[in-house]
Amino acid sequence: MPKEDLGSMEYNSGDIQPDAKRFRLVKFFAYTSFVILIISTFILSMVISQRATKVMMTTYENHALLIANNLNHQVFHYFVRPIMFRYGAISLREKEQSDLMDKIVTTTIHSFNIERVNMYDTQKGQIAYSTDRELIGLTGRGGMGYRTALEGKHSSRLISREPALFGTWFMDFAKEKKLRTFIPFRAEPPKSYLGILGVFELTQDLTKEYESIIRFRYLIFGVSLAIMFLIFLALLLVVRKAERILRKRAQEQRLLEDQLNQAERLAALGEMVAGVSHEIKNPLGIIRSTAELLAEKSASDQTQKKLSNIIFEESGRLNDIVTDFLDFARPQVPNLQDCHLEQIIDRNISFLRPELDKKGVIVNNGNLHGGSFAIEADPELLYRAFLNIFLNAIQSMEDGGNITVKIEEEKENYSAEIQDTGVGISKKNLKKIFNPFFTTKDTGSGLGLPIVKKIIEGHRGTIWIESEEEVGTRVFVTLPRKE
Repeated sequence: MPKEDLGSMEYNSGDIQPDAKRFRLVKFFAYTSFVILIISTFILSMVISQRATKVMMTTYENHALLIANNLNHQVFHYFVRPIMFRYGAISLREKEQSDLMDKIVTTTIHSFNIERVNMYDTQKGQIAYSTDRELIGLTGRGGMGYRTALEGKHSSRLISREPALFGTWFMDFAKEKKLRTFIPFRAEPPKSYLGILGVFELTQDLTKEYESIIRFRYLIFGVSLAIMFLIFLALLLVVRKAERILRKRAQEQRLLEDQLNQAERLAALGEMVAGVSHEIKNPLGIIRSTAELLAEKSASDQTQKKLSNIIFEESGRLNDIVTDFLDFARPQVPNLQDCHLEQIIDRNISFLRPELDKKGVIVNNGNLHGGSFAIEADPELLYRAFLNIFLNAIQSMEDGGNITVKIEEEKENYSAEIQDTGVGISKKNLKKIFNPFFTTKDTGSGLGLPIVKKIIEGHRGTIWIESEEEVGTRVFVTLPRKE
């Protein structure tokens, strides 16, 4: 198609930058929310794991108390009483008493998760008995738990040994986790004048149980982090979609503003053109008629006849331009009636057949005969619009070429595409081709495509153009289907 009569609608990204900036705050909130979610997840996992640790300590402390009560009963009835009755005093240094004590303790704690049992005296805090023989006789190992037990209260404490390198309070990789429970050793019944006879210390190895809590902590953190990440992705997708919607609306608003401004300019221009064209058209008609009359009367004078013919032809050309001005300026209300889009295009091709054959242009329109494309439109106005499009395509192919025409059905519209293999349009001119009076031709009013656009939009349709220099041009026209 000729360069001056084609174009496309382009949007300047700078027009929507203010709207895009509005979403920077939303994006900031999205990323900030993600950080807050991660921190909240971390805190949540820590709270849950600490709670699990507390529950575990309480459970195993109660377990130790049950064992201690049973041990208290067994030692008092099967060791203290018999030894006191037989020897009158307790001395665990003697092998017989030591073996008896060891037998009672090991039998009582058998099959329970008790790593070690220590028994402290009430005088020096010395270990009088231990399932670990190397600890017997040591002092000062009871600490606060020992002193609390002497007051008749039990207590427990979780101890760790040798934290691993880089171990932290979150990534706790201690080699051992043990629960030490101190319970007073009482005479039975408790109100006996003998009171507290000593202190039991029961040590339970909870390393595996604590490792399971650590793994549980990581599991909670990992699952929560994954959920929060999915929520963040969903939030990000919503933000991105909203941003695209806002950009689209900004483009539509910008387009509507441009159309409104153009409509206002064209309205003012149309009024002026209509007045001027009306004043010019009548004198042109007189000049044309006079020139034709002079040409007939000067048959013998060839020079005068030639000049008369030039005046006649040029006045006709000026009349066509003035007619275009009037057509562009005056409101064109379509006379709507039932018609078929493929028939209107076929009518154009049939009318232009001599010109097509003369220029060596081949038309591929097989798609038109594959269906019926019923519309409600003014067939004469649409015929004129498509005729202008086809003429532009033919004029862009001086050495012949191909024109491909096809119609496709969309949701509520028919989309007609007319593609040529002409010289194409430069990007610079592509932006201006729908502007009134823009032309690069030596002759022409520059109103061809503006009139086409006005006709198409008068039928509630749209037109846009894509083109590449030395490759060709594609014109797209959409028109509403018949309801």
